[in-house]
Amino acid sequence: MARRLAQEAPAAGGRSNILKIVAALAVVLAAQALLALCLVSAQQLLVPRNMPFGVAGPPSPVVAAVASRTGLDLSSYPNESAVMDAADRGELYGAYLDKGSSDTLIVVPAKSFFAQTELESAFLDAAHKLGRSVTVQTVRPLASSDPIGAVTSLLLLPLLIGGYLAAVLVFKAAHGVAAAPWRAAILIGYALVGALLTDLIAGLGIGAYSSSHFWPLLPCFWLITSAVALAAAAMQALLGRLGTLLVAVLFIVIGGPPAGGLGTYLLPVYWRNIGVILPPQSAVTLVNHVLYFDGNDISTPLVVLLLYVVAGTAVIAWFGRIRPARSATAAGGPQPPSPPPGNAASAPDRRRAVIGMLVALGICAVMQSLFATTYMSAGHAPKASNLPFGAVGSSPVLAAAEKNISLKVTDYPDEAAAKSAIDQARIYGALVSSGGSNTLIVVPSLSDLAPLDLAVRFEEAARGTGQKLEVQQYAPLPLAAKDPFGLVQALMLVPLLIGGYMSSTLLLSATGKAAGRWRAAQLAGFAVVSGLKLLGPIGTLVTVVAMILLGNPSSGGASGVPYLPAFWRDIGPYLPPRNGYILLHHTIYFDGHGTSQALINLLIYLGVAAIVLIVLDLRRTEAKVPTDATEAAAVSVPMGAVP
Repeated sequence: MARRLAQEAPAAGGRSNILKIVAALAVVLAAQALLALCLVSAQQLLVPRNMPFGVAGPPSPVVAAVASRTGLDLSSYPNESAVMDAADRGELYGAYLDKGSSDTLIVVPAKSFFAQTELESAFLDAAHKLGRSVTVQTVRPLASSDPIGAVTSLLLLPLLIGGYLAAVLVFKAAHGVAAAPWRAAILIGYALVGALLTDLIAGLGIGAYSSSHFWPLLPCFWLITSAVALAAAAMQALLGRLGTLLVAVLFIVIGGPPAGGLGTYLLPVYWRNIGVILPPQSAVTLVNHVLYFDGNDISTPLVVLLLYVVAGTAVIAWFGRIRPARSATAAGGPQPPSPPPGNAASAPDRRRAVIGMLVALGICAVMQSLFATTYMSAGHAPKASNLPFGAVGSSPVLAAAEKNISLKVTDYPDEAAAKSAIDQARIYGALVSSGGSNTLIVVPSLSDLAPLDLAVRFEEAARGTGQKLEVQQYAPLPLAAKDPFGLVQALMLVPLLIGGYMSSTLLLSATGKAAGRWRAAQLAGFAVVSGLKLLGPIGTLVTVVAMILLGNPSSGGASGVPYLPAFWRDIGPYLPPRNGYILLHHTIYFDGHGTSQALINLLIYLGVAAIVLIVLDLRRTEAKVPTDATEAAAVSVPMGAVP
């Protein structure tokens, strides 16, 4: 009997481990699916939807033509001054003034760069067809350090993640006591430190915005980080570790996509309405209006964020002070006294608790600083450098354009050869010159930014040299109707990366081992990052730094590698995110051309990871690592849920 029980025990343990592994991978797949659904459905099709737009003067056929096919919410103003004031306060995305003999289109780039491009294209095209003369006037232009309005979204990353991580790590350092009476004060204090670090790095350090905005933005950053941290702590007080995961899902996975960094009224209506009640959208609106609109129209985001702060503080106070006091009173006696300061047994515990708290907050500050540094330095001011470009024939337009945009020009004998190079994803555009005509070919499926950038630079050059220029779009496979900017591959990269390191983290939690038998097979679908797990729990942190903090900003994304600063251009080829993006994007739109190097790099990562795990398995040197699965999932998801 004893022998049979001894034989059955390992089998039962094996079945238990299998169930844990299956459950862990099921959680990963669910998280990937939810994040992919939220990101893609919210941001794949950015078009005006009920977008606030002003009109002044008599009814215009141009406005009627555009409004019939574009989602504009028209508001009439008595005169030009009134509509300009509304635009200046950030209440409108644009306006149209019918002045009789000529019209004026007002655009507000600070409200949304992508909305500006949509509105300009639609109105100028309609005016041309109707024979109307239109002048474009800009209100509240974007700063030179923020040419596409990306700074607001990039600021959201460190503020949200800093607040969330502070709540998670303090909860862990306090051994799960979410509602300790000092918890709210510590989190509010950290929020100030995190806000100050973000402001110093992004503003004074990187120069993403002028130093004059340092002090106005600091209290905004403090409020945003406090709202997230206190709300997370309140959820932990109510639901324990499950509250940590719930906050990650609500604030990061669901709340992040409808934040509206590219323009709130470009989002689907249901996503815009969901975003109104969550901190990310209010945070984006608050920062944007303080940065570009002198703090006008910020009442709603302030109220929403303050409600989260007040509600979070109230819940923490209830569980930390009020309820224990009432329980003690109901029991008929005072609360047990705290150990005296001189108590020898309590002093080491207090020292360990203080040290643990300081270490946790230090880690959080480092992570918040890294998020503020990496993403902001890589993406706040995209500018083409050695943009691959083709030329057929000679024209003064090319030389004039190169004064304003950095091109790496390759000559081709004819237009067919240039288009063949485009088919193979070698060049981002081409200038075909013959006689006195010039045709600029742009490739919208290769970059969301290059076609507009090239068109603007070459049109300026053509006017300056007195040449005629025609702009022509060309793509081997046109962009999908529901992906007009080619953003889907960049969006899909995020859940794929999360699946990689989250699977390793949860398998580590489920089995308690950094390696183990069949671990390489278990991670076959996620093995790009599995090799880093040989470091045990610290491997998750190393993975986040390597893949999310360095790899994702250096991927190039929808804009393209030539728009990255030199440092990020140079490190990208050695990390999986850029190679993964190129493999996805070029396979879909360019028949797999230009993917050989990316595929080789990814296979090297896969092979090295598999070899390391097999060696560890054969040597049986894996370390036991007890980790809570819910907590592991909660930390893994927000680390990767970035735009």
